Amino acid sequence: MAASSATLLHSSSSSFAASRFLPFIFRRNILLRCDFRQLHRFSSTSGSSILLSKRFKLPGASVYAQAKRDVEVASAADLYFESPLEIVEYPDPILRAKNKRIDTFDDNLKKLVDEMFDIMYKTDGIGLSAPQVGLNVQLMVFNPVGERGEGEEIVLVNPRVTKYSKKMVLFDEGCLSFPGIYADVKRPESVKIDARDVTGVRFAFSLSELPARVFQHEFDHLQGVLFFDRMTNEVLDRVRPQLQALEKKYEDKTGQPSPERIDTFKVEKVPVGFGTR
Repeated sequence: MAASSATLLHSSSSSFAASRFLPFIFRRNILLRCDFRQLHRFSSTSGSSILLSKRFKLPGASVYAQAKRDVEVASAADLYFESPLEIVEYPDPILRAKNKRIDTFDDNLKKLVDEMFDIMYKTDGIGLSAPQVGLNVQLMVFNPVGERGEGEEIVLVNPRVTKYSKKMVLFDEGCLSFPGIYADVKRPESVKIDARDVTGVRFAFSLSELPARVFQHEFDHLQGVLFFDRMTNEVLDRVRPQLQALEKKYEDKTGQPSPERIDTFKVEKVPVGFGTR
């Protein structure tokens, strides 16, 4: 998918269009402008449409590996933040830490969501997870259009994947926590999800292609999985010098040794689609 191309995002269900969860998922037919810069720069190898549908049935298998649901509950301190938010870069250990479940749905959470969207747009992003702004809680926001006032803003709290497709698709991914680094990552084409919205209401829906890709990248962050964990050795070798540069940048900034080193990293099998390493 070239940067100048366009992809249609649509709903396949009229009942879905009437869903009470519409403020938090795509509401109407829109045209996606595929101009995805720093945060998540994806170029699809297929030219098909991007589907978001509550009724869409995924062709793949049920998820066999995923974070346990009995994770620790976030406290008020875990959700405390100061404005403006800042992006956490690799190899900061925050990106590998366990992320707690959110059980408090209040004005502070709504403000946090607003702040996350704000920094996402300012950094030309289309998705962002809470650990990327220094908060180890299960929260993500995204808008595949990547422009304020265009497309629809999606907020997912405590998301869980219930099914994913067998079909795998290769995309060129990037991440704000890895500035300037882009590489191919293979992921399932579609996923079925349940989550809570910013008010605590639970809902379920399905995503395909680009929205599914963005979701999976952010969901990985909530599991402490980084996008290079899913690269092949060949792809990883191409970006290894850039990862080493980020490790040195961290050491120069903090005066501490890097908590992980790509020189000693070994590609291990990560559960297909989802789960912790």
